Amino acid sequence: MRPFKPKPGTKSAVHILKKPFPDIAVFTAIVRSLVLQNPLGCTSYRTVKKSHPPVSRVRERYTAKFVYLNPKGKQIGSSSEVYDSVEGYEDGIHAVFSNMANIAAHRGKAVHVPGADHFSVILKCHDPAGELFFVSLARDRITVASYTDDAIQKKVEAWTDGEPALQ
Repeated sequence: MRPFKPKPGTKSAVHILKKPFPDIAVFTAIVRSLVLQNPLGCTSYRTVKKSHPPVSRVRERYTAKFVYLNPKGKQIGSSSEVYDSVEGYEDGIHAVFSNMANIAAHRGKAVHVPGADHFSVILKCHDPAGELFFVSLARDRITVASYTDDAIQKKVEAWTDGEPALQ
């Protein structure tokens, strides 16, 4: 199994990926699979007057990185834009390219640097035993947190071992 190293303090474990997710499409497919296909076997649950799905997104953060180049190709500036959805991330990249005032202020051409982008999503999961826990996916790591039953960590480890995109 892939090693998840326990962290001190609250019960959590992190697994650093050997290779970061190559792009937003692969990252989004993994998140979508966790939410829709539910490979961790999470269950829906009820709180007062509200039903909750087995897996839900708690927070999403997508950061696009840009550099600005002068006509000779020398970097003369940089920026990053943060979005709360994949759609915002994709639309925002196009908006940076078409923002003439920003391009004029930098006095250079905007170039997206996809390899420097960051993605992260926190998912809330409900274990069949009744425990809520969180799975955080970032471009370079997967973290399982706020659990007490070690079986939850083992379930996440087994999922990462069987997921081809994480090999």
